[in-house]
Amino acid sequence: MFALRMRQKESEFYFVSYPAEDLLRKVRFVTRFYGDDGEVIGGDTGKKKKQVDDVERYVQAIEKNSKSFQRQLNRRKVKQIKDFYRNEVRQPVIPGAVLLFSTEKLEFQPLKGMERAGNLLEPRGDFLIIDGQHRLAGLHFYLQEEDADRNVDVPVVIFDGKTSDFATEMFVVINSTHTRINRSHLIDLYERIEWGTDPEKKYAAGLVRACYENDDSPLQYHINMLGGRSAQEMWINQAQIFGEIHRLVRRKDAQHRFRDGRGWNKDRGYGLIRDTLKALRSAFGDAWGDNKDYFVTRDVTIGAMLRLCGDVAAKVDSTLMPGPELLKTLESRLKPISGLTFEFRRDGFYERFPARGQLERIELIRQRLAREARLE
Repeated sequence: MFALRMRQKESEFYFVSYPAEDLLRKVRFVTRFYGDDGEVIGGDTGKKKKQVDDVERYVQAIEKNSKSFQRQLNRRKVKQIKDFYRNEVRQPVIPGAVLLFSTEKLEFQPLKGMERAGNLLEPRGDFLIIDGQHRLAGLHFYLQEEDADRNVDVPVVIFDGKTSDFATEMFVVINSTHTRINRSHLIDLYERIEWGTDPEKKYAAGLVRACYENDDSPLQYHINMLGGRSAQEMWINQAQIFGEIHRLVRRKDAQHRFRDGRGWNKDRGYGLIRDTLKALRSAFGDAWGDNKDYFVTRDVTIGAMLRLCGDVAAKVDSTLMPGPELLKTLESRLKPISGLTFEFRRDGFYERFPARGQLERIELIRQRLAREARLE
């Protein structure tokens, strides 16, 4: 299918004009269905069960085969959208793009002489819907009518496997604005989508939670966690720190710091991160914290610090367990970094660390910190 490849920061995605009937055969999007009054259809509500209608039957049929993002569909909203499609003839029926995600890495074949326009191959499996579920459900019912205009093209933005963290974060942010989704449900939902049953991801998620909650964490309540109630200044969001810690625990020359004879060890892993950050806090002194004159506790620098934890794990005596002795060693080892504090001033920060994007800048800062501490 013809597509335009677009780039924003480090992300690539595709814009496609998708024929409606073809698209509806390629999507799955529900695990929970809500009725007119907000009750869970099929759930134990204590009320007399309502008669199943076509909308509910359609949703339940999809639900049986779906492992998609968990999101409630509302019967009344679907019917209203279907009626809009049927009655509106002068305006575009789907003026806003539907956001889709595929876990597969999609193949893009640029046209000759063009870099951004070309043919995008469909995934083998179905798309998950990040945003636009009610619009597509309404479209399904509209196309069942005899006089429906079936030459409807749906504007679609497609994200593929290489942007899974971004797709998950986008889904949660978009759906957190809907009043029918409980915030605590969204927290559980985010975690189920983000790391599922993958042992490494579950372990990384536990370390993120410890960095947010533990009293001895230099990042306590400064991570923008979904569902968090902190009044503190937020330095880095949940998706960013999860990505960096997941990257850290996968680093082969650092895994001995995160595993023991029984597998992943949360205390050892968290202890390494905590003690490294504490040593860096000592090195940066007054520039650490909510000091607006410095970019020390900004997401790009914290990302670099978490990568530096891998250098610490690989280069510092592995017999030192987390605690006072390791912290003392790290404070001595990382003390030369205090001489870099001037480079992290807000004024001119991006000129001193020039890069094409945030990921490249994080790595550039890590290299500068590692070189100063002789951890390269």
